Amino acid sequence: MPSFASRARIRSPKTMTQSNLQRILEAACGAEQAAELMQLMNVSPALLNADAQNATRAEVAQALNMVLFAGILERVPTGMAYTRDVIEAGGKVVFDHGALRSVKWPSGALPAGEIAFTRILGPLGYRLNGEYPLDRIGMTGRSYAHADLPDDIAQYFLSELHPERFSPAFQQAVTRVLSSSVDPLGPDAVAMLAVLERDGALPLADAIRLVPQLAACFARHHAAPSEADYELLLAESAEMAWIATEGNAFNHATDRVADVNAVAEAQRRLGRPIKDTVEVSRSGRVLQTAFKADPVEREFVGENGIMVKRTVPGSFYEFITRDFVPPANGAPARLDLSFDAGNAQGIFKMTAAC
Repeated sequence: MPSFASRARIRSPKTMTQSNLQRILEAACGAEQAAELMQLMNVSPALLNADAQNATRAEVAQALNMVLFAGILERVPTGMAYTRDVIEAGGKVVFDHGALRSVKWPSGALPAGEIAFTRILGPLGYRLNGEYPLDRIGMTGRSYAHADLPDDIAQYFLSELHPERFSPAFQQAVTRVLSSSVDPLGPDAVAMLAVLERDGALPLADAIRLVPQLAACFARHHAAPSEADYELLLAESAEMAWIATEGNAFNHATDRVADVNAVAEAQRRLGRPIKDTVEVSRSGRVLQTAFKADPVEREFVGENGIMVKRTVPGSFYEFITRDFVPPANGAPARLDLSFDAGNAQGIFKMTAAC
C-alpha cells in the first residue's frame, strides 16, 4: 500500500506504552502505516488506553474504521492527494462516516441487504441513528452511530437497493450477479463478535485477530459479472451497476471539515474533480460535497465466456461540515449527526460515470 506521506515523512512519537488501538493497527497494517494513521487521523483521547489485557468495543470499532479509511486512500488517488496536502499542512482528518451499498435481495451465501453489516456493527457498539428514503434511486439509507463516542467515532451510512422497484429483467440480472456471493464472516469472527456484544470488550489478542477478519467483509464477494448484465443494470440503476463491480467495499469515506465551501473552492483551484455544487440539508446544518469517483479497471465475462476489461467508477472521497443543533428544552447544543436524503442522493451521483 502506498504511503500517505510519500512527500512528508511522519512518525508517531515513541512512548514506553502503546495504546491498544496502535497495537491492533500495527498487527493489521504494519508499524509504519499504523504510525501514519495515528498521526493523520483525529483520535479521541478516550481511545488511547493501554490496557494490555482487553480492548473495548470502541477501540475495536476505531481500529476497523482506520483500516477501512486506509483502504479508501489506496483505491482513491484523488483522496490520497488531498490527504497528503493535509499532512504537509500539519492538519488532521476527522473521519465522519463511511458509506456502504447493499442489495435487499437473495444474495447467495451472503445475508441480504444491510444485515451483512449490522451483524458486525451491533457488537462493535453501533446503534441506528436515522432512516432516509432515497426514492429517486430506489434505495433506503440508514445511519449508525457509535453508542459510546458518537461525535468521535465515524458513523456508517448503509444503503439498501430495492430491486423490486425496477423491471423484471433488472431483477433477473441482479439475481444472476449476486447468486455467486460467499459469506466472508467465518465462525471464528462470529464467536469473537458474540463475546464483544456480551461483554463490550475482548481480550486484546482476540481483537488483534478480529479486525483483519472484519475488514475483509468490506469488499466484493461475488464473481465478476457478465458484461451484458452490467449493461442491463447500468441502464436502470448506476448504483446497482456499481455494486456489481465493487460489491460491499466502502463507496466513500468522508472528512469532517470546518468549511466545506472553502475546501471545495481550494480543491477546484487545484484542478481536482470536485462536485460542482455543495449539497445543503433541509435544516441548513449539514453541508456535503465530494470528489468524483476515481476510475478503476474491472473484469467482466464477455461473449463466449471470454474475460474482458473496462473502466468503471470506483470509490470516492467526500467532505462534510456539521453545525450544532441549538439548545432546546434545557438540553445543551449538540453536533448534528444526522444525514439528509436529498444530500445523499446528490452525493451518490459521484459514481454515476467516470
